Amino acid sequence: MFFFVSEPPSTDLTYCYGQFCPPDLPLNNHTNSWMESKMAATGDDQKHFVLVHGACHGAWCWFKLKPLLEAAGHRVSAFDLSASGTNTKVIQDVATLADYSIPLLEFMATIPPEKKVVLVGHSLGGMNLALAMEKFPEKISIAIFLTAFMPDTVHRPSYVFDQDLELGKILIRPGSLFLKDLAATEQFTKGKYGSVKRAYVICDEDKAIKEEFQRWMIEINPVVEVKKLNCVDHMPMLCDPKQLSVCLLDIAHEYA
Repeated sequence: MFFFVSEPPSTDLTYCYGQFCPPDLPLNNHTNSWMESKMAATGDDQKHFVLVHGACHGAWCWFKLKPLLEAAGHRVSAFDLSASGTNTKVIQDVATLADYSIPLLEFMATIPPEKKVVLVGHSLGGMNLALAMEKFPEKISIAIFLTAFMPDTVHRPSYVFDQDLELGKILIRPGSLFLKDLAATEQFTKGKYGSVKRAYVICDEDKAIKEEFQRWMIEINPVVEVKKLNCVDHMPMLCDPKQLSVCLLDIAHEYA
C-alpha cells in the first residue's frame, strides 16, 4: 500500500479493532456496532480511494480520514507529491504541475487496466486530479474535488486561479501554484479529462476557497453530484473526518 506519513499520528490516534481510530470514537459497544456496520465492503464492493493533498501539505493530512475509510472495508492510498511532506525535492526545482504530480502519475501508471480508483483531491490537489484524469481517464471511476480548484475544458488551467488567489495566503510550506506553467498549458480535453465522472464536495466555512467560488466552479463546469459539509473549514479531513468519510463513501457507493 502506497501510504507515507510525514508526521507521526500516534499521539492523535487510538489503536482498536486492527485500525487506528480517532480519539473521539470511544471504545465501547457503540464502537463495536459502528465497526461491524462499516466492515461490509468486500470483494466487488471494495473501493480504492487515492487521496491527493493540497498545497504545502503531505500524506500526513489524511491520517484521521484514512482509518475511517479502511474500517469501512476499502483500500486507501496516499502519498507526498513532489517537494511536499517528506519528499526530498525542493519547490524551486519543481517548475511545472506535471513535475509536482510525478508521484501521483507514477502511481496511476501502476494501476492494472481492469481496475479503477476513486480519486479525491483537496484544494490545489484538484489540479493534480485533472492531470491524472487527462492521462488515465480509463483508470478512474469518479474524481471527487474536495473544496478544490476544478478546471474546465474551455479555458486554460490557470483560469480558476485568475479568479481566486486566496489560497496563497494559507501556505504552510513554501509552495507554488504553477501559474506561469498553467497559463501556457492548453486546456484539458473533453475526450479525456471531461469523460471522467466528477463530484464536488463544498465546505461551507472555507475561508481559503470560499463557498461562492466553489459554486462558481461547479456552475461553469457541472458535476454529477454536489455534496455539502456543514460547519467545516478548508481542512475537512482534520476538523470533521467522520462527516467527510460518510460523504466520500456515499459518492463512491453511488458512482464507483
